[in-house]
Amino acid sequence: MPFYKGQVLIIHGENSSELTLKGVLDHSVQLECGQIASPIFFIWNFVKSGSNRTKIIAFSSVVGFVQKEAAALVGDVSLINSTLVIDHLQTTAEGSFICQICYEQDGEAIINSFYINLIVLAPISKPLLQINNSAPVEGSPVALSCTVKNGTAPVAYFWHRTTNQEGTVAVAEVTGSILTLTAVNRTHAGWYDCQAKNEVNEVTSDRVYLDVIYGPDEPVISIQPFAITENGFAANEQEEVTLTCLASSNPPSHYMWFYNNSQIFSGQMYVISKISRTQTGSYTCLAQNTHLNTRTQITISLTVYYLPNGNPTCTAVAHNNYQDMALWCAWNGGLPLAELQWLKSNQEKSDIVSYSNATKIEKGNEIRNDSTYTCKIFHPVLQNHAFCKVTVWVPEGGPNCSAIATKQNELIMLTCELEGGKPRITLSWTDWKNSTLEKPKESIHIHALKSNTTYNGKTFSCTAFHPLNAKAKECRVTLETPRLETERNSVSLFDGGTAQLSCFLKSAQPTSEMFWYNNKNVVIVPDSQKYGILQESSWSNLTIWDTTWNDDSGIYKCSAFNAVGRSNLSISLQVKKYPNPPNVTISKLMYSRQRTEVDVEWMTQGRGNLTGFMVQRRVSKRSSPRSTRKVDSWDIVADIQPEIRDHKVGGLNPSVLYAFRILAVNHRTTGYPSEVKTPADPPFNAYPAVIGAAVAGMLVAAVASLLSFQYIVRNRENNPRLHDLFFRPAHAEARERISIPEDAETSANVEDGLRSTDATSASAEQPIPEAILETATTTVAPSEPSAADPPEDVPVNVTITVTASP
Repeated sequence: MPFYKGQVLIIHGENSSELTLKGVLDHSVQLECGQIASPIFFIWNFVKSGSNRTKIIAFSSVVGFVQKEAAALVGDVSLINSTLVIDHLQTTAEGSFICQICYEQDGEAIINSFYINLIVLAPISKPLLQINNSAPVEGSPVALSCTVKNGTAPVAYFWHRTTNQEGTVAVAEVTGSILTLTAVNRTHAGWYDCQAKNEVNEVTSDRVYLDVIYGPDEPVISIQPFAITENGFAANEQEEVTLTCLASSNPPSHYMWFYNNSQIFSGQMYVISKISRTQTGSYTCLAQNTHLNTRTQITISLTVYYLPNGNPTCTAVAHNNYQDMALWCAWNGGLPLAELQWLKSNQEKSDIVSYSNATKIEKGNEIRNDSTYTCKIFHPVLQNHAFCKVTVWVPEGGPNCSAIATKQNELIMLTCELEGGKPRITLSWTDWKNSTLEKPKESIHIHALKSNTTYNGKTFSCTAFHPLNAKAKECRVTLETPRLETERNSVSLFDGGTAQLSCFLKSAQPTSEMFWYNNKNVVIVPDSQKYGILQESSWSNLTIWDTTWNDDSGIYKCSAFNAVGRSNLSISLQVKKYPNPPNVTISKLMYSRQRTEVDVEWMTQGRGNLTGFMVQRRVSKRSSPRSTRKVDSWDIVADIQPEIRDHKVGGLNPSVLYAFRILAVNHRTTGYPSEVKTPADPPFNAYPAVIGAAVAGMLVAAVASLLSFQYIVRNRENNPRLHDLFFRPAHAEARERISIPEDAETSANVEDGLRSTDATSASAEQPIPEAILETATTTVAPSEPSAADPPEDVPVNVTITVTASP
C-alpha cells in the first residue's frame, strides 16, 4: 500500500490484541506495539479513562518523520522504534492506548491493532505516627495511630517495637492503623513505628518513643573485685574497689551512698581508688525516683584486708654456741594474720603451721653448704602463695686482718673482716696473751688500741666462727715500724731536666703516712711549678721539674711513720751542667745605607755541642750622650737555630750607635761571648752618581738648544743678524751652477725648504710645538771660473736643511 508524506491513513484490520498494564505514578512505562521488526508506519492513539475522545499522541512514517502530540497529558513521551516510552507518568495517563501498525508480509500490506489498558498506581506516602501519652505511668492505657495521606488502596499496616535488649520485634496485638495498650507496663517501653504497604511500595513512619514511668525497685549492691565473707563483703587494701547500686526505675533512680550513716557520695557507682584499712564499715545505697517521689535502700558490710607491713623475712642465725642453726621466718601484723610453714627438703609441708612467725632448728653437722630452705606464706590479699627462701652457706677462705692508724696516730684500728655467709661469720679478736679483747661481731670486727711504741712486734689474732665450719679459721696481724726501700739511691741528670725520686713502703702494720724532705731538709708541699707528689698506700713518687745544678742538687729524704715508729730513706740528686759550646767570632757587622738595619755574620771556633745562638745588642759607649739607654745593658734581639750563621737586625735608631756580640748556647749553658763590635758603614760607590749627572746634563743641554732655536726662528725680524748667522739665505748670484740632475734636485729642495721656513715665520708667528732641527751635510764644491765673474769673488754654496716635526 502506498504511503504519502503528510497523510495519516488508519485502516482497521481483522488482526487485533488487547493487554492490561500497570504503571507507577511519576515513574516510566513502555508500551510495545507488537513484535514487528520493520513496520511501514504506526500510529499511537489514547482514550482517557471515562472519556470517548481519541487523541493521536505519536506516529511514524517510512521516511522516518515522527510527530508527537498530547505529551503533556500522559507525561514525557518518546519512541524507541515502535515502542511508546512514557517518563514521569501522570495520573491522567490512565486509560486505553491503541497502536495501529502497518507492515509488509508476503508482498501484501497488513495492518494490526494493539489495545493496552494502562492503570496508574499511586505509591504510599510516609505514614504519620501519633501517640496520646508518650510517658505514661505503669498500668495506664496508651493509644497509637498511623495515618497515610496518599496511596492506592488497599493499604496494610504493620507495627514494630525497638529496644536495646530485644532489638526490633513485631507487635502482634494489632494489624490495623491504631494500636491500643490497655494497661501499659515496663516491657512495653521502647521505640514504636508503623509500616504501611500497598501494591506499589511500603513505607515506614518515624519512630515514637513510649517511656513507661515506674520504680524504684529494691536496690542491689555489687562490688568489684568480688569477695564475700561470713559478715558481708571483703576487699584488699590498696585495691580499686567499685560499689555499684542498681534499682530498676524510670526515670533512672538517683543514688546516694552512706558510710556508717554519713553521706559520702551521690551517684550510682562509688569508686574507692585505693581503699585503706580505715574504710572498713557499713555502706548504704539509697535509690530515689524523683518523678514519682518514691525511694528504697539497702546496706552491706565491707571488711578491708591488708598485708603485714614490709616483706616477709627469712634468715638463718647461729645457735647453741655456733654448733647449730636456727631458721626463722616472720611476717607480723596484717588482717588476718599471715600463715607460715617451713617446707621440708622435698618441698612438702611440715606439720607445723604458725601465724606471723615460724622457727626451725637444724644441726650444723647435718647441713650441706649452699642448702636452700623455703618458707611458704598464705594471706587473703595475696593472689598466690608467697615464698621466702634462705640459702645457708659459708664463704671460702679465712678472715683478713689489717691495722690502720687514725689521724695523728692517736689510735690503732685493728680490722678483721670476712663478709658473706648465711648466717654471717662471727669474728673475735684476741691479743698476744690469747685474751679476748671485746664481744664478737659479725662480718667486720674493728677494735681500737691506743698508740704505743711497746706494740712493736706484738701479734693480734682474729678467729672466725660459723655453724658449717667444723673448725674455726683465724688470721693474725703483727704491728711494726715502717720499712722503706727505693730502686735508686742516687739520681743524676742534666740541668733543666725533670727528676723522678721513688720510695716504696714494705708491708707494715699499721698503715703509715709518707712525706718528702728537700735538699734543705724542708717538708715538700706539692705545687704545679716545682714539685709534684703522686702516692698510694705503699709507694710515693716525687717529681722535680726544671732542675738547676746550683739549687736542686743534694740529699732528699723519704720519711714514713705510723703509730708504732718512724723511718727515713735518703736519696742523692745530682744536677749536672751541659758542656760549654764552642766560641763565636763575628765575621761581618755592617749598617744598611739608612742605618736602620744591621747585617751580622759569624763563625764558630773549636768543638762542642750547639743548640743555638743568641744575638745581643746594647748602646755603645761612644753613642750620643742624649741616649737614655744603660750602656751595660745587653738585650737579646734574636734566638738563632744552630745551623744558621747570619742574621739581619732591624728597627734601629739611625742616631744611636749600637754594639753587638754573639753567644753560643748548649741547652742552658752559654759559651763565652764574642768580641764586642759596632757596625761599619757601607763602602762609597761613585759610578752611579757620575752616570746620573751626565744623563741629566745631556737632557738640560738638549732642552736649552731647542729653546734657543725656537727663539731665533720666532724673532727673525728683531734679530736679523742672529738669524742670518744660522740661516744665511742663498742669493741668485751665489748659487752653484748645476751641471748634473742630482745637484739640481738638491738645490731646488734647499730653496723650497728655506722659502717654506721664511713663509711660516713671517705669516703666522705661531710657535712650533716641538722642533728637532737637523743640520745636513755641507758640501763645498769649487766651480769653474767664468769670464764674467771676478776671480776674487768665487761663490761658495752652503746647503742647510731644517726639518720641523710637530
